[in-house]
Amino acid sequence: MSLLDGHVVVVGLGFGDEGKGAVVDALCADRPTTAVVRFNGGAQAAHNVVADGRHHTFSQFGAGTFAGVPTHLSRFVLVEPFALAAEARQLETDGVRNPLSLLSVDGRALLTTPFHIYANRAREQARGAGRHGSCGKGIGETVWYSLLSGAGPGEVVENQEVIGTPGDAPTVADCARPSVLRRKLDALARFYAPLAAPSHDVDALVTLYRDFADAVRITDGDETGRLADSGRLVFEGAQGALLDQHHGFHPHTTWSTTTPHNARELLGGRRHAVLGVTRTYLTRHGAGPLPTESASMLARFPEAHNDTGEYQGAWRAGDLDEALLDYAIAACDGVDALAVTHLDATGLRVVPADGSPAVGLPDPLAWFGARLPVAVTGYGPDRAGYRVAGARSTINA
Repeated sequence: MSLLDGHVVVVGLGFGDEGKGAVVDALCADRPTTAVVRFNGGAQAAHNVVADGRHHTFSQFGAGTFAGVPTHLSRFVLVEPFALAAEARQLETDGVRNPLSLLSVDGRALLTTPFHIYANRAREQARGAGRHGSCGKGIGETVWYSLLSGAGPGEVVENQEVIGTPGDAPTVADCARPSVLRRKLDALARFYAPLAAPSHDVDALVTLYRDFADAVRITDGDETGRLADSGRLVFEGAQGALLDQHHGFHPHTTWSTTTPHNARELLGGRRHAVLGVTRTYLTRHGAGPLPTESASMLARFPEAHNDTGEYQGAWRAGDLDEALLDYAIAACDGVDALAVTHLDATGLRVVPADGSPAVGLPDPLAWFGARLPVAVTGYGPDRAGYRVAGARSTINA
């Protein structure tokens, strides 16, 4: 049995933007797949897929959608219905018929609302030059509010002052229970009133979220387990291990477990392989450390699908860093194989793990292959440039 025939967990080994979306698309196009399961993050994901003349930046839908593979948003995903609806409309424009029919959502998933988004943006703007690099999508604020049960005004929770009396955090399942949702949204509105006030009022939100509940299949219980027992799953991670809430470089992290640990919990001990995705050079979006950052790298490798974000900031690039790659793999408790993207880049260099000056990397496939099996290779942004190989498992499968 090949390494990639069973369940595959796809994780990024950098600061995000490693090419996870293209890899998930390639895996789904290559072999029969029951579903793509998102196991972290939310509407801030931006996974670019180019296939059959179409391009889409997948955010909440799984990157296997162009390959016709359904998406399941697990309980670890933060769900933002407005962004989801907009993405569905774009996918229809891209030729995907009734994309919402391809989607199921765990009812326990937290709901990201306009209150969270506006508060997130207000906090990031107030930081001025000390910004954390947030995407401004309300992700950290959604998680933070969910941690406030029992906290009172003036207390400090996870380094942020509680600015009011919090209520229970709204979940996806609440969208089908208008009275419950209204109570939770009323509490949210009162809590965030001193910081930010979105244009949507609670009555409008209750109606719109009721429509969302009617449009998607909301699940309970162990939906991922049921899917896993019926066929192959590809687990799609968002962001990268170097942005992980526990292993990243605080405060320039995402409030999310970007390593494979959520996926492993969802799999409940089922056999799987972990595929670590890396570019042939380092990138990051927005504020935070990038030790090998190089203006010349940025100039040499123009980015087709990533630009300066309104809240997140600039796109950046640097040489490959062996120590950071080793650190990311260790944060994942090891990976079984690598997916190496952007192999069309030339003139590459790597900073050795001992910190000595960068050396040339004329054959990146050989360099990566000497460390771990390379199971997926990617040249250029298009699916046509991706190859999925077989490889024997060494750790999990």
